[in-house]
Amino acid sequence: MLFLQLLINGLQLGAIYALTAVGFALIFGSTKVFHVAHGAAFTIAGYLFWWSVSVQKWHWAAGLALAVAVVLAFGLAMERLVYRPIQRHEGAFFTVFIAAFGTQIIVQNLVGTVFGRGFETVTVGLSQAVEVAPNLFVAPIAGVALVVALVFFLGLNLFLTRTHVGTGLRALADNPDLVRVYGLEPTRLAQVAFALGSVLVVPAAALTAVTQGINPGLGAHIMLISLAATIVGGIGSLKGAAYGGMLLGLAESLAVWKLDPQWSEAVTFVILFAFIIFRPAGFLGRPHGAK
Repeated sequence: MLFLQLLINGLQLGAIYALTAVGFALIFGSTKVFHVAHGAAFTIAGYLFWWSVSVQKWHWAAGLALAVAVVLAFGLAMERLVYRPIQRHEGAFFTVFIAAFGTQIIVQNLVGTVFGRGFETVTVGLSQAVEVAPNLFVAPIAGVALVVALVFFLGLNLFLTRTHVGTGLRALADNPDLVRVYGLEPTRLAQVAFALGSVLVVPAAALTAVTQGINPGLGAHIMLISLAATIVGGIGSLKGAAYGGMLLGLAESLAVWKLDPQWSEAVTFVILFAFIIFRPAGFLGRPHGAK
C-alpha cells in the first residue's frame, strides 16, 4: 500500500508543480524574461490565502480573490517597473536575472518578518484524509488539486488557441513586428503573459497551504521546480511544462519508496540532469536546428 499511497500523494504534488511550471513557462516562452520572482509570487499568494482564511477567518473564496488581486498586481509591477526598463536600456539576461533574484530575496525576508518563518497551514474539511483501504489514506483535496489543474489548463489552452490576444501571445516571442501588423501591442501582450502566469500560482499556493503547509523559503524551491519542469517538458511548450511538473511531483513522492526522505528533492535534479545530457530538448521541445 505504501507505493499506492505515495503515488496518490505524487499526483497531488505533481498537479501543484504543473500549475506553477506552466505559469513560469508561459511568461518565459512569451517574453523571454527569466522570471525568477515567480517563486515570490507563489509565496505572496500562499501567505495571503493563509492569513485570510486561518487568521482573519474569511471564506476561502475571499482569500483566493485577495491573493489573485495582489499577485496580479505584483506580476504586472515586475514587468512594468523592473523588466521593461532593463530591456529598454538593452540590459543583459544576467541583469534581468539579478533583478528578479533580488526581488525574490526581498519578498522572502519581508514575508518572514511579517508572518514569521515557521510553517503555516490552512485546515479545511477537504484536507481530512479518509482510510479508503487498509493503510491507504486519501483526502478529497487530492482530487480537487487534479481537477483544478485540469480546468486551468483547459481554460488556458482555449484562450491561447481561440482568441485574438491568445494567438498574439503565442507569436510574441518569435516575431514582435508581426504582432504589430495584426494590431496588437507587444508591451500589452507581455503584461497579459505576466498576468496569466502570475494568476496560475494562486491555486497552486492555496493547495500547498492546505496540503503541505508553507514557509517563506518555499518560493525558492517552487521556482527551481518550475524551471526544472520547463526544461524537462521542453522550453516553449506549455503542455511539456505541465507534463514535467507532474513527472517531478511523482518522482519526488515516489523516491521515498526506495530511498531515504532526504533524497526526495535531489531526485528532481537527477532527472533534470538526465534530460539535459540525453534529451536537452525535453519531452515536447524541438531539437536545436530542427525544422
